[in-house]
Amino acid sequence: MGLTPLEFSECYLDSPSFREKIKAQEAELDKTNRFIKELYKDGKNLINATKQLGMAQRKFAQCLGEFQFEYIGDAKTDDEKCIDESLQEFSMFLKNLEEQRELMMRNITETLMKPLEKFRKEQLGNVRAERKRYEKETEKYYSSLEKLLNLSAKKKEPQLQEADCQVELMRQHFQEESLEYVCKLQEIQERKKFECVEPMLAFFQAVFTFYHQGYELAKDFDHYKTELQINIQNTRSRFEGTRSEVHELMKRIRDTPQEYRQTSPISFEGYLYMQEKRPPPFGSSWVKRYCTFVKEQKILHMVTFDHRSGGKIGETESVTLKSCVRKTTDMLDRRFCLELDITDRPGTVLTVQALSEDDHKLWMHAMGGKEPIGCCLGRTLSKERGIDAQLDDMGLSFVKKSITAIETRSINDQGLYRVGGVSSKVQKLLSLMIDEKSNEVDLSASEDWDVKTITSALKLYLRSLPEPLMTYGLYKEFINPAKGGSPESRIQAIHHLVHKLPERNRLVLGLLMKHLANVAAHSKQNLMTVANLGVVFGPTLMRPQEETVAAIMDLKFQNIVVEILIEHHKKIFTDSPELRPLSPAGPVLSAPTRQSKKVSRQNRPLAVYNPQVLDIQNATGDGSALTADETSMGSNESVSSQSSSASTSELEKADHPPLTASLSSGCNSRSLQASFSASGASGDSLTAATTAGADKEKQEQSVTNRKAKAVYPCEAEHETELSFQVGAIFSRVTPSREPGWLEGELEGKRGLIPENYVEML
Repeated sequence: MGLTPLEFSECYLDSPSFREKIKAQEAELDKTNRFIKELYKDGKNLINATKQLGMAQRKFAQCLGEFQFEYIGDAKTDDEKCIDESLQEFSMFLKNLEEQRELMMRNITETLMKPLEKFRKEQLGNVRAERKRYEKETEKYYSSLEKLLNLSAKKKEPQLQEADCQVELMRQHFQEESLEYVCKLQEIQERKKFECVEPMLAFFQAVFTFYHQGYELAKDFDHYKTELQINIQNTRSRFEGTRSEVHELMKRIRDTPQEYRQTSPISFEGYLYMQEKRPPPFGSSWVKRYCTFVKEQKILHMVTFDHRSGGKIGETESVTLKSCVRKTTDMLDRRFCLELDITDRPGTVLTVQALSEDDHKLWMHAMGGKEPIGCCLGRTLSKERGIDAQLDDMGLSFVKKSITAIETRSINDQGLYRVGGVSSKVQKLLSLMIDEKSNEVDLSASEDWDVKTITSALKLYLRSLPEPLMTYGLYKEFINPAKGGSPESRIQAIHHLVHKLPERNRLVLGLLMKHLANVAAHSKQNLMTVANLGVVFGPTLMRPQEETVAAIMDLKFQNIVVEILIEHHKKIFTDSPELRPLSPAGPVLSAPTRQSKKVSRQNRPLAVYNPQVLDIQNATGDGSALTADETSMGSNESVSSQSSSASTSELEKADHPPLTASLSSGCNSRSLQASFSASGASGDSLTAATTAGADKEKQEQSVTNRKAKAVYPCEAEHETELSFQVGAIFSRVTPSREPGWLEGELEGKRGLIPENYVEML
């Protein structure tokens, strides 16, 4: 289990468990700070102590191998897993490079040392400064609060009001500081993953560039570098989306904190000051305790906690409440007091003091007292909607018309579904489309409704439904497969869940996924890859009923679910709802479901490393440069987290030329080549691009005329597979319906060929 998310609502309770969560996050950041400082020190040794390079390399590798990132939530995406494992991968590469002592370290300062030190000083340093301010405000607020509570009720009313106002201002300032600190803590926890790993990635590129005898190892690293860059890009994209959602939630809580005050419908909690009587002549004292009242059992749990003593938690005491009576100031020279009759101790009455008048009323209400409540309790989940969207015939008709208009008019528009339309026009269009009384709206008329307006209206319709298209009830079930398991098991689980949806929901979802798959097929023109569409439609199609930071942390898994639905919509929506293997062998051959064969780094010949940087600007065919704008939207060939077995290879896209920069390491056969700028700097120096190397004539060839050449030997493990040696030529090569496999002919026999064992001719 990773670090527990910090809920903004807890900033107003300031409970002991909340402080413990903050401590855990602070400890993790301290560990990260120590790690970066140690890494920086070791890097200096590599530069200044060439004679001791071997020893410094081992220490550096050990430091990388032992460190692991902590994560927020209960699971990680595949991209985060790859990022978390990247330090161990780097460590392995360093140990291999130790044999090659001619490593040149001239660029380490620019590519590794400065970015890491900048991150440590600017980002982690800011968190430390925020931490000091938070502790200072804590001390100021609780000190002033105690002074206020000790103030005699017999003071003049203006004096009491002035004191109340001063403490209220301090309380607001303290809670504001608490919100900012919590937000900063969680932001830096997410940011450090790519901020720490990207400089390391650039460092390794610099190392291999100047390595005279490390060509083979560098070639392997080049593939890993590509995959890791995709992981970083996907993680960064999800981070931006998550951060914006978190800030929105923080803003809503800041605007209406009282709506989030009640953390549970069955209990109430907060601080109370307990009167403890002492034997004469000592009188009595007031002790602050954090109390949780369970309404149904009427049990009050009390734990002593002092913020000023390092946050030490005392013993927990529980009592059963019999009755609660407001204690007036003429009976006790303190305001906001309650008298609690305890059943566990007959004749014993506890006197407690709330923190404010509002807090006093809340406790009275929770404990069944007689004090009337003047404010609304609990959070209202229902939200006013300007548009009454329903999943009825009108809504279904709107979805179909929108999809038809988008696909026939402007499916190649850049940023389709990313670029929003004018809000007033979007709402007007949606209102007309779902209003039975309105006249027929012609979406094919470009002069009336542009495509941006139509796409935005379609998204608004899906967001405005009373319940998400994938329903609240199945939300957790859809999220769970995305958090683990093999690609096949994920597809099968989601296939099963889709067929549990109501019929109308499943119909609309199927139409939408088929459409989005068509949009993704034109990603070279519209730049909307499967991963980009997942980011756009994840929160639109599925969301939890309760809006919390923990729920927002699951946004990345929502995106993954949508990516699976888009990539495998044919299997998921056309098969019967019964659970069965979802990967038929193909139209000609019959074979059991299998994984694509993998070629390990150790068992295959090492390739020769070519450090040439691809000239993206001179790429021909459908390949296009990945500009800064495109980078913000994700790589053109961005890989989803489920892409261990790609169901659609480049062979299926007859109108797309084969990619010359394909990666042949045996992992996913991805057609995305990453290149670093000559400066070797991290961060902005990372770009990804696709290259097209086939001329126009080859693009027009029939798929059935394709040939392929074996680059690795293969022994058939099933009668439907082909055995072959290096250099074998296959004819009539076509894509198989099995992910990771092709079909082809060799010496008159037709069978299955592992896709990553061959290269297309």
